Amino acid sequence: MATAIVLLKIDPKKVTGTAEKILEIPSVTDVYSISGRHDLLVIIECKSVDMIEYVITDGLLKTEGIIDSETMFAFRSFDKREAGKAVDVD
Repeated sequence: MATAIVLLKIDPKKVTGTAEKILEIPSVTDVYSISGRHDLLVIIECKSVDMIEYVITDGLLKTEGIIDSETMFAFRSFDKREAGKAVDVD
């Protein structure tokens, strides 16, 4: 499973509406309102990085209200739910 974290700067008058529209996009699993330089944090999970690229460019970034974005890819989860499943590469 490929995971992307997208930080979004949103038009201040459209934060809630934009967040609700983003939640409707397939493969978007979570949307958080956050403090700091960005307004929303979006989690996208897909079977491949190619699919994430499609979700971001053809879905997410076409959503009205987005001013700027920054995308990061997760390499590995250290989530408690994943504890014990990690593969040791040493």
